[in-house]
Amino acid sequence: MNKQQSQETPEVYVISVAAELTGLHAQTLRTYDRIGLVSPMRTSGGGRRYTRRDVDMLREISRLSQDEGVNLAGIKEIIRLNEENQRLRDELDSTRAELEHERENRATAGRELVHVPRSTAVVMWERRRRG
Repeated sequence: MNKQQSQETPEVYVISVAAELTGLHAQTLRTYDRIGLVSPMRTSGGGRRYTRRDVDMLREISRLSQDEGVNLAGIKEIIRLNEENQRLRDELDSTRAELEHERENRATAGRELVHVPRSTAVVMWERRRRG
């Protein structure tokens, strides 16, 4: 498989390989799927196909459970909070990019967005034209 093909087609593993890669039993992977910790892709026949991201998540679940003593309900909440945190970070990045874009547009039009500390107000300032 060449480099371009590997970028187009993600690695996927059958349950036995995913279990071997993570050091977990296949039945454990089925349980994690059933309770919603890791939900792998499915083939048309219903077979589970685990991605590299799924395998990494399974390793993290194993670490939290075995090394940190976190129960499955706690792990599920940690995963949910991490996903929410990532979603919010992505949203913040997008908002920052939009703001920067607006600042650039307004600066070229002779206007600026000005942050007013300790206020919830947004103030638009326009340079007065002389003459």
